[in-house]
Amino acid sequence: MAKLAIQLYTVRDHIDSAEDLYAILPKLKEMGFDGVEFAGFHDADAKTLKAKLDEAGLVPVGAHIGMDEYEGDKLGETARYVKELGLLYAGTGGAAHGTVEECEKIADIFRNAEPVLGVPTYYHNHTEEFTPLENGRTAMDIISDGTKLEIDTYWSFCAGVDNYKYITENIDKIILVHMKDGIDRHPMALTEGDCDLDAVARAVKDTGIEWVILENDDPEPCGLEDAARSMEYLLKTFR
Repeated sequence: MAKLAIQLYTVRDHIDSAEDLYAILPKLKEMGFDGVEFAGFHDADAKTLKAKLDEAGLVPVGAHIGMDEYEGDKLGETARYVKELGLLYAGTGGAAHGTVEECEKIADIFRNAEPVLGVPTYYHNHTEEFTPLENGRTAMDIISDGTKLEIDTYWSFCAGVDNYKYITENIDKIILVHMKDGIDRHPMALTEGDCDLDAVARAVKDTGIEWVILENDDPEPCGLEDAARSMEYLLKTFR
């Protein structure tokens, strides 16, 4: 059965400092999450953050890190942090992808960074990455030449993608799944929108994807309350 994580961007309104980050971890574990995905580290020391995760019983699944942190002199420091924190994967939440050349650059950066990081890398999509760029190939096709994918199933849904078909046919490329709901591109808690959640859940089960990650870009009335509503669906579906 899939393990459940939360993208911490969902609860960003509760986190203004490293201390806030440490404090929210036990609350997320209590809600039923097995792991977290970071969207920034709030200057937290990697070893201290790892200790707090261990205390809470949470796995550091991944992190959205800016593309510039995977290049040049910054790559070594990123690799040190990734290894000290014990991340399973390291990725990004988006980058310039409007041309074939931009997409090839993303693929090249990750391809070169992965051996230094020591963990698999991944790219998280939005809607536009499914628009054909050249010869029918999309940004997702080109970027996945150099890295794995974290499929955000709400933005793919908004792009008109059949999520079950896409996940099952591209399981060799996909390592993480974001579950998200919404209406008219406005993210909402799970079951409060019109995304094909059950199709996504079926794809996760049929392919054996290990981690399902909850995300809401615009939680209401706050991140924790929004996540708690979504967690009802996740626990019913994956437990």
